[in-house]
Amino acid sequence: MAELAGNGTGRAPRTPRPERGLRVRPSASWFTAGFGAGLGLTLAYTLFGTVLRISGLLTLMLLALFVAISLEPLVAWLARHRLGRAWAVVVVIVVLLGLLAGFLALVIPPVSQEVSALAAALPKWLRQLHDHHSFLGRLEDRYHVIAKARHQLSAGGGSALLGGLLGAGHAVVSAVTGTALVVVLAVYFMAGMEQLKRYAYRFVPLSRRPVVVGLTEEILWRVGAYMLGNVVTSAIAGFATFLWCVGLDVPYPAALGVFVALMDMVPVVGSTIGGIVVSAVALAVSFPVALSTAGFYTGFRLAEDYLIMPKAMSYAVSVRPVVTVIAVVVGGALLGVVGAFIAVPVAAGIGIVLDESVFPRIDAL
Repeated sequence: MAELAGNGTGRAPRTPRPERGLRVRPSASWFTAGFGAGLGLTLAYTLFGTVLRISGLLTLMLLALFVAISLEPLVAWLARHRLGRAWAVVVVIVVLLGLLAGFLALVIPPVSQEVSALAAALPKWLRQLHDHHSFLGRLEDRYHVIAKARHQLSAGGGSALLGGLLGAGHAVVSAVTGTALVVVLAVYFMAGMEQLKRYAYRFVPLSRRPVVVGLTEEILWRVGAYMLGNVVTSAIAGFATFLWCVGLDVPYPAALGVFVALMDMVPVVGSTIGGIVVSAVALAVSFPVALSTAGFYTGFRLAEDYLIMPKAMSYAVSVRPVVTVIAVVVGGALLGVVGAFIAVPVAAGIGIVLDESVFPRIDAL
């Protein structure tokens, strides 16, 4: 009665009906999820294949960037001495092009002389092959070299020889093109190094940016100092090779000196390969000269590792010998000669990051 009176209408209030539960449809179906996953895998596979196809170009770009970073201390020093960055880059480029021209001027004449001597000697060797009283004629009578060569050429060896010549020509063209590309990219990287660094720093949160900037500048300075020190030791190796070859009348002393200087820039194995090549060339003089040359490079390698290198690298990087060997092996396996060339500075940079950022946080735990 009270409820009827309170309502004022004389009727009992209607009990609200419970609302029927709404069925929520899923936002994505199995077809949409599968399609998205397949599209993602396809894009990942395409990107991976593209990276593999342009891996050679990426390696050249990495080498050009490394060259620019290596020359950055020299460019910065010239820029601070009233030259300005643009003129400092121009001076460094002119010096590099002069060194490249000097290297070509030293290497091309000996190679062309040897090729001319080989072309002039071929008719003489052919006449001796048909002379049964000469050494080459007796070899021909015993092993029938000409008949076997004709058989190989008629059996498809000519196409293989032509393919080898075309492959060698392609390798030469690729080397020239790659060198030109590295030089051009290094020039652009050197000119825009400050802009590249400022752009890269913008990807770091503002609160952590000062720490990252300081650590990056330290790594770049250490890498540049290491490369300049490596250039000094390589120049010493090349000059010592030149003096040794001149003193013992080993042919092409200047070209061999430049070759050893370039090879010495590759850690661990570079100077050894250079010494083997010079010792092989010294065989043209005599076997004792070649043996003494091998001994000279063994002694020079010890002096370089324990006297020259520590003095030149005293203000640069400090990498343990085991880390150096592992870095060179891994870098060579990944990127070939370029990887071996940049392995030690990269390992040094990783060591700086660990010492300055990672290990202090671990010790603070």
